[in-house]
Amino acid sequence: MQNSPAGNSFGTGEEADAAIRRVAWYSLAVNAALVIIKLVLSRISGSLALEADAIHSFLDVLASVALLAGIWLSSRKSKEFPYGLYKVENIVSVIIAFLVFFTAWEIVVEAFTGEGMGQPFGGWVLFAVAALVSVPYLLGTYEVRVGTTHNSPSLVADGKQHRVDVLSTSVVFVAVLAQYFGIPVDSYAAVIVAGFIAFSGWGILKDSMRTLLDASIDHTTRDAIRAAIMSDPIVTGIKGLTGRNSGRYIFVEARVVMKKTDLEEANLASERIATSVRDLVPNVERMVIHYEPEERLSLRYAVPLSDPEGTISPHFGEAAWFALLDFSVKDGALQRTELLANPASEMEKQKGLRAAELLLRHKTDVVFSRQPLTGKSPEYVFESAKVIVRRTDVATLAHLIGQIKHELQQEQADREDV
Repeated sequence: MQNSPAGNSFGTGEEADAAIRRVAWYSLAVNAALVIIKLVLSRISGSLALEADAIHSFLDVLASVALLAGIWLSSRKSKEFPYGLYKVENIVSVIIAFLVFFTAWEIVVEAFTGEGMGQPFGGWVLFAVAALVSVPYLLGTYEVRVGTTHNSPSLVADGKQHRVDVLSTSVVFVAVLAQYFGIPVDSYAAVIVAGFIAFSGWGILKDSMRTLLDASIDHTTRDAIRAAIMSDPIVTGIKGLTGRNSGRYIFVEARVVMKKTDLEEANLASERIATSVRDLVPNVERMVIHYEPEERLSLRYAVPLSDPEGTISPHFGEAAWFALLDFSVKDGALQRTELLANPASEMEKQKGLRAAELLLRHKTDVVFSRQPLTGKSPEYVFESAKVIVRRTDVATLAHLIGQIKHELQQEQADREDV
């Protein structure tokens, strides 16, 4: 078995880091402005709820600073940390989660201990507080969108926290409105909202801890990686596939079974597989492929047919059907037969090329053709995938099946004699 690291570059990494840093700076600026505005409004109105919300926004400032620090640290690499410091982002997400818990506790405490009634203030303060309600939602939605696009868990966590801030800011507005009319209702609402906030924090904490503990990647991502690996024509199976998240990146390791080939061709296949995987899952940072030759128990033959009854077509690409035949290598027995429609036969151009690609997707080992394919595109396609192409003058599928059985049985007898 050979090991081949199939590359470790992430082409859009610098662009992603720049976009995430830019949004993080926006978050820091907005949160700092909210702290100042809320403190001014709390002094004018004497509202303890507004003062508590200003403290809440100050926590967001600290979270934004932690986010920027985490993004910067996560992009650093050194000899001591050859796999990068990507998990720093997840640690930052955990910190943000605990800030969310602290905020929820802060709201509960404020709900039960706040004085509620402050000094008289003008109605414009109500409009100012109401205007602040939409700010964290817009900022949070923007952060979640950018964080999801660039697979940044800390940015997504920060954005989710800001969207939850809409609830706490709404509670503050209710508190200020109640203070304006002398109706004390904010304490009960604050406790309910604190529960929502704590639940959001739990979601952030759970997702981050899964990554820190090297939990497996999600099923959808793993299935996409598996499909990309199996799409390579030289691959015949996957014995093992593991992946883990690290920050916004994914590390993948696969045990792949390939057709018998030399080391150079296996390395080239590994590079093709890595490229295919990154086309489907672009945040794969490192992919290691362990490959080993296949021990064949059966061979798959493909034969172009003119009709479902078994007349072998004189043309390859124009054949309406292909028969797929699975034979046992040990005794030459026909194990399975499948009739496959050839959509390429209706095409105006590249019929042979598309038909060859169709057979590669079905993991064909040997192709029979009455039409010579030497120097044509199907031959090059089959050659690169280690598919054997054989000429035949046989007219019917039944006759060809008999020949294949005889050949395989003779080969087995020759091996036993040796």
